[in-house]
Parts: sequence; structure tokens; C-alpha cells
Amino acid sequence: MSAVIALGHSSGALGQTSPADAEPQPSTEPAAPFGFESVAAIAAGVASRDWESPAAPLTGPFKDIGYDAYRAIRFKRDADPWKDIPGFGLDLLSPGMIFYEPVRINIVRDGVPQPMPFDPSVFDFDPAHFPPDAAQSSPDEMGWSGFRIRSALNKPDILDEMAVFQGASYFRVLGRGSLYGLSARGLAIGTGTAEGEEFPVFREFWIHDPDPVTGTITIQALLDSKSVSGGYEFVIAPGAETLLTTRVALFARRELTNFGVAPLTSMFWFGPADAAGQDDYRPAVHDSDGLQMETGAGQWLWRVLSNPAKLQISAFVDDGPRGFGLIQRPRNFEEYQDAEANYESRPSAWIRPMGDWGKGNVSLIEIPVDSEFHDNIVSFWQPAAPLEAGNRTDFAYTLGFGNDVIAPTTLAQVVATRSGVSINNKGARSFFVDFDLTPFDGRDDPAIQVNATSGTVEHPYLLRLPEHGLMRLAFEYKPDGAAMADISAVLKEGETNLTETWLFRWSEG
Repeated sequence: MSAVIALGHSSGALGQTSPADAEPQPSTEPAAPFGFESVAAIAAGVASRDWESPAAPLTGPFKDIGYDAYRAIRFKRDADPWKDIPGFGLDLLSPGMIFYEPVRINIVRDGVPQPMPFDPSVFDFDPAHFPPDAAQSSPDEMGWSGFRIRSALNKPDILDEMAVFQGASYFRVLGRGSLYGLSARGLAIGTGTAEGEEFPVFREFWIHDPDPVTGTITIQALLDSKSVSGGYEFVIAPGAETLLTTRVALFARRELTNFGVAPLTSMFWFGPADAAGQDDYRPAVHDSDGLQMETGAGQWLWRVLSNPAKLQISAFVDDGPRGFGLIQRPRNFEEYQDAEANYESRPSAWIRPMGDWGKGNVSLIEIPVDSEFHDNIVSFWQPAAPLEAGNRTDFAYTLGFGNDVIAPTTLAQVVATRSGVSINNKGARSFFVDFDLTPFDGRDDPAIQVNATSGTVEHPYLLRLPEHGLMRLAFEYKPDGAAMADISAVLKEGETNLTETWLFRWSEG
């Protein structure tokens, strides 16, 4: 380990938007512990300079290797910086394959960052894929590609994977009993636009030793791209719902109008609502099946995901959102029948904004795919106000991963959505939306409200299925020549919603 390097610290107060500070200046005062304001000051300084690509050529055993060879590079357990900390482990990840952007990693102890220079000798190289001297190769200009955090998440004597930060600004996190599925990102820029997407990169991390009292792990990160730099902080609390308390300070190099805060990326290939043309033994294949949202007015929305024939972009306009995320609701093996992928164990992710995020929209991008091997769903919050060049803009939120990440409400949830060609109504499509029956016990049947932005809704009716615990809403939809329609449904008592609002995007093809 190299000598300790103390980095500058900015003590400026957090503001929603304020002029960006210059790089931290030397001080005669004792250095403050490295924290969020430290990395925010670094990001402000980086944003004041021209952007430089972080890409570096891969050399030695890391050059021109495929997936199997990359998987055959394993971090040595005795090189773990946390090997003496009970209940936690930290794996540093090698470059190679698609991971060619060098990432600097620092361990923060007693408030002081200690750089971890890239060192190939901390890896075991499987002799089936590498020469005997692979570990003695020169690191040249390469860096780490990221890191993996292990914790006693499921059993006290086993350090399971709990989080991994690797590739651009992507990271994945697990709650207790879940398997990796959807990913989060630091920032989305230009997603789904004709100009193309810009992918910011976490160029440097400061990883604090786990807190022995709270069991939390604090991570700061420097994000950078052509358009923006940012300081990030994640305070991770592992558990049934692993919670990341997140702070962000963004410094734009140019005005940004198409950017997304708290982005999530997932996969949806097919499910009961749009399985047409799928020759597959499984009834559903997806990491997430719906976008959930609680609006600033307290309305709960459930938007069914789809694998469209063409790129689809939806925007749910709001003011001060209370929460949103990509959710995996079906939790039974029978609903997937995949003993290897175990889609029933993929986590949901839920964002809870801290403070007033003002006006904007939750954006949902759905990209057509022909297999389960490509992420094709993206969601994020897009503020109405642009990021202004030279200013600082802050966001704070919690991000939860796990099987159950949303507090229960009194509203009936959508359990499943099914659709298919109508048997008796030519040119129509039949829809069946199943709600949880429990909130309707002892009540008369509620009123039905079904709307479509184009086309015609016909023959809506309710059917109670007590043996299955379901209240089924059935109706038929006729496009009447429309190429696309947004359909919504809610069950009501007077003016009061008894269910969350079901949303579906129908399109031809």
C-alpha cells in the first residue's frame, strides 16, 4: 500500500443550486475527515476543466480475453482490505473484457484516504486460460474496474455478495434472499434520444471501513463525463431491504436538459400480458414486471412493462414525487418455471426522494429485444429545470433493494395482467387485470373506471375469485385504427380509489 494521501475538503454548505467552487486550496487548518463535501469539491474542480477520456489500453493477461477467461481471474482472499473486519469482505475487480476504463480506489480509515494502486499479484489466474507468470505482469496504466462488497447478508458465518460497483456508473445491490437482477446507475444522459446516450463513469471511489456500531458502509464516488461531473455518497445498510442513503452534487460543463436522476435499468422479455409469438416453455421472463410510482398527490400508479415492437418512451408528469421504482411482483417459481435463472428471486428497487424534487417526470424507456440477455428497460426522474453550466445542483434520496421494498397501503394491488385476442369480439383484445381481493372483503363491488387515449373500451365487468384471493377486472379494447393507446383502470367507491391505478401501453405489431 502506498503512502497516505490527504485530499482537500470543502466546508461550503449544501445548496440546491449555487456557483461551483474552485478546486480545494491548501489550508493551514488540520485536514477534516474525508467525506461528501470533499468529493463534491473535487467534482467541482474536475468540471471546471476540459473533459478527458478515462479509457486506457488493456495489456498483458487482461488484453483480448472473453467472458470465460475473465471469470477465471479471482481476487485472493488474503488480499482483502477488510480481512480483519468481522462480517464484511471487499473484493477489488480486475480490468478485462468490456471493463477497460481504469478506476481509482481508496480505502478511508480514520477519515484519511489510502490509495490502493492496481496490482495484478492480488489475483489468481486460472492456468486453463492464462500463462503461469500472469500475476507478475506489469500493471502499466491500467486500474481496477470496480469492487464487490461481501457481507453476512443471509447467514452469520458466510460472506455473500451484497453489492458490486463496476462498469460506467452501474451498480447492483442485493437484499436478503435475493439474486442479482436489475441495476442502478449514477446518472442517465440522453437515454432514448436520437442524439444517442452518454454514459458517465465513476472514475474514483473512496470506500470507508464498515461502521462497527451501525453495520453500514459509506462510499464516496467521483462521476465524470463530457457533460457533467458529480460527487456521490452512498451509505449502505445491508438487510432484508438493503438501503442506500444517497447524496449527489452535480456540476454541468454545459446546459443539460435531457438527464435522469436515480436511473434504474432492467430486463423485460415477455409475460402474461404480451407473450404472443414466444415459443418458450416458460410463462414469463423478466427481472421486473412493472413501474411503480407514488405521485406528489399521493396517487399510486402501476405501469405494466412491455417488450414493444418499436422504442417506446413514456413520461409520468409530477410535482414532488414521493417514490418510484422498478418492481418484480410475482414471487412464485410456478410463475416462471426457470430453475436456473430463478426470476422469482430478482430484487425490486424503490427510490424515495428526500426533500422536494419539484416539477418533472418519471421517464420510462422500453426498448425492443429478442432475448433475455439484454437490459431493455430504463426508468429515472427527469427534472423540468435544466442543469445549468457552472452551477451546483443537489439531490438526495434513499434507494432500496429487496423482495419487499414498499410499505403496504390500504389500496388493492395489481397481482397480474393478462391479455389476448378476443374470441367473440372481432378486432378486439381481451384484458384481465387481477387485483388483491382482501381490501374488498365485506364490501359491495366497486365502480369500474376504464379509459383509453384512443380506441374503444367495451364490456367491462368484475368477477370475484375467492378461492384464488382475486378480484378480476375484465374488459375488451378495440383500437379502431389507432396505432397506439394508453389504457388505464381503477376501481372506486364514490370518488375514492380502492385500488392503485393500472396503466398499460398498447401498440400494434
